[in-house]
Amino acid sequence: MDEPRSALAGTAPTLEDVARVAGVSRATVSRVVNRTRNVDPVIQEAVRRAVAETGYVPNSAARSLITRRTGSVALVVSGAGEGMEEEFRNQVFTDPFFSRVINGVMGFLRPQGMHPVLMLAETPEARDQVVAFLRQGNADGAVVVSTHADDPLPELLVGAGLPAVLFARPARPVPIGFVDVAHQEGARLAAARLHANGRRRVGLISGPLDVRAARERRDGFLEAMARHGVPVVPTAVGNFTQASGETAMQWLLEQLPDLDGVFAANDLMAQGALHTLREHGRRVPEDVSVIGFDDSSAATASRPALTTVRQPVEEMAAEMTRMLLELIEGTSSGPKSAIFDPVLVVRQSG
Repeated sequence: MDEPRSALAGTAPTLEDVARVAGVSRATVSRVVNRTRNVDPVIQEAVRRAVAETGYVPNSAARSLITRRTGSVALVVSGAGEGMEEEFRNQVFTDPFFSRVINGVMGFLRPQGMHPVLMLAETPEARDQVVAFLRQGNADGAVVVSTHADDPLPELLVGAGLPAVLFARPARPVPIGFVDVAHQEGARLAAARLHANGRRRVGLISGPLDVRAARERRDGFLEAMARHGVPVVPTAVGNFTQASGETAMQWLLEQLPDLDGVFAANDLMAQGALHTLREHGRRVPEDVSVIGFDDSSAATASRPALTTVRQPVEEMAAEMTRMLLELIEGTSSGPKSAIFDPVLVVRQSG
């Protein structure tokens, strides 16, 4: 009878057990497990099979001493203005956008054997804690979602020499990598759809204009509507919440009672607009076409389901994480960017 290809009964499997099963040296197993050097893919696969067969679990503390890495990444959501901290925290945990970012980051990290550490940086003290946490080696780097134009965190991270990548182009010129979507092009897609539906008395619900993405969506939409022969578009400003969409839609109806089309700069505000339109007896899409932005869970939960501009958040978050790992591993030549193309998703609202 063959000897069990793991550790002796009652003892934990070791690197030597894995090496014996894989038919390679202990040093080779160590390189594969710790990802410290390039190893032939065939040998890597043999070692992974041997790890699975023996049930070997790497000692994370020992591995950290060798690699100087923790195997974790800080996922930081940063923002909030003075006195807005509670609203910021509520939005992070209720807006489907943030859950999509988390899913994209986790989906990329898990196959690497790495994990995210969620951190909120809604005050100056919290931002300092993020920088200190990274400086102390508690995480290998940070992927950052910054929601406020005056957010100093990107500059703090760069100044401290810490690996970091942003979701969305930074508000100010900072030498930091980022991923983003072509916001103006997405807004143009919404304008073209409204025009194709014969909508000429159109309103806009913008996001907060201290956010670059909100400004770009506004500018792209207004420019496109002007090209379609609609030079004046009443514009209400919301804060990316459903409640602000309801209020903004109320204002637009007061300014333009015969309004027949609306573009909202995210799906939650579009959902709010639908609610207000129903209260006023306006049918969607028969009387008013409504288009959102993001293609979040709010779009499919709405009644009618929202026509919206898809922002591939999960794919963007995964790419942001990949870019960060290149910085951590030293295989990146410096800050990089990736701009994703938006897609119009046609449903029942317009």
